[in-house]
Formats: sequence, C-alpha cells, structure tokens
Amino acid sequence: MPSRSSSLKPAARAAGKPVRRAAVVQQLGLSWDVPGLMAGVDEAGRGPIAGPVVAAAVILDDLRPIRGLADSKVLSPLKRERLHDEIRAHALCCAVGEASVEEIDRLNILQATMLAMRRAVQGLRLKPAKVLVDGNRLPELDVLAEAIVGGDAKVPAISAASIIAKVHRDRWCAEQHALYPQYGFDAHKGYGTAEHLAALRTHGPCPLHRRSFAPVAALLDGPPEGAGA
Repeated sequence: MPSRSSSLKPAARAAGKPVRRAAVVQQLGLSWDVPGLMAGVDEAGRGPIAGPVVAAAVILDDLRPIRGLADSKVLSPLKRERLHDEIRAHALCCAVGEASVEEIDRLNILQATMLAMRRAVQGLRLKPAKVLVDGNRLPELDVLAEAIVGGDAKVPAISAASIIAKVHRDRWCAEQHALYPQYGFDAHKGYGTAEHLAALRTHGPCPLHRRSFAPVAALLDGPPEGAGA
C-alpha cells in the first residue's frame, strides 16, 4: 500500500483519480502586544554627580485619562507637581524604585538604573502583562517588555512614569538641602553645574556624591580648596 506522504504519479493524475493534497502546516504569527495591563517605566537621575537614580512604574486607568502628560523635562516644575498628584490619585497603581549612591558606584550607572527600574516594576500593586520602558535598554523582568526610544514623549504611561520619578527625586534633593545646604541641592538637583562644582572644590564630597563619577573622583585625589586654612 503506497505511503500517504508519497507523491501521486503522473499516470494517476491522467486517470482522473482524486488528488489528496498534503496538509499545510501554518505557523502562528507572534504578536508583541498582549492583552492585559500595561505599565510605563522611566528614570530620573542618571546624569547627576550626586544622589540615587530613581525609576517609576505606572499603570494608567483608561477610564480616567489624565490630560497634559508629557516628557517631564519639557514641563515646568509647577506643572510636574500638579500632574504628579493627579497621576497618584487616578492611576491604577504606581511605584518608585531607587538605586543608592553606593550601588551606583559599585555596579555603574547603567546597571544601577536597570536595578531601580526592576524594583519599580516589582513594587506595583498590580502585575502588568507588558512593560514599556523609555530608552533602548531593558531591565531583567519576568514579564514581556519593550524598549521605546523617546517613549517619554510618545507613550502616556511612560510620560507619567517620567513625571513621578522626576518629582520624587526633586523632592529628595530638597530634603537633602536641609542636611547639606553648602552644596545647593535644592537648586541644581545634584547635576554638575558650575555652582555645584565650586562647592565641591571648597567643601569636598559629602556622602551623597557618586565617587565613581569623574568630577568627584578627581577631588578625591587631593584636599578640597581651603582645606586646613
């Protein structure tokens, strides 16, 4: 008896016998989108020479849209504060994760940022089916994730995360100013401005400064200006 998988001979076709077509196996297409909750993730504080790097994860409520969401960098401080409170009030859930100065110096700023993002996602009260991350790198997560360059200006949930992270870190800097007023953290937020670098040269690094960053590391090689005067 001929095998079912064998090809029919030309004579069989000529005789008018019915031709059995081989079953066609179709591969299912994989979609990058999955049903379920979607979280946006962004960070604040990669560039400063002091303080932790902060990440936020936000799951917005589609039934309670928030107007005016945008990349936190293009918003005024007053607008960021207003949107921060609105996101906290109307989002399904949001969480903040940090990586400390010590972790930044030990791991490097990229890996510390990934750590902060992972902590933010893990801190969500609801588990998302998918995570959208601003940028071109992804933290290690146990859910589907996608990196989106410029996502903080394109995806509302990422915009919301950028606002939460930025406001959280700015408020932290204002608190640290009360402890270390000589550095002016309330104004420069830890960035290496001329005023900040001048304060570093005068007073030397404090526990908030990132020792692995060049402007701080350079001062560790010698005493600050005016030391011993």
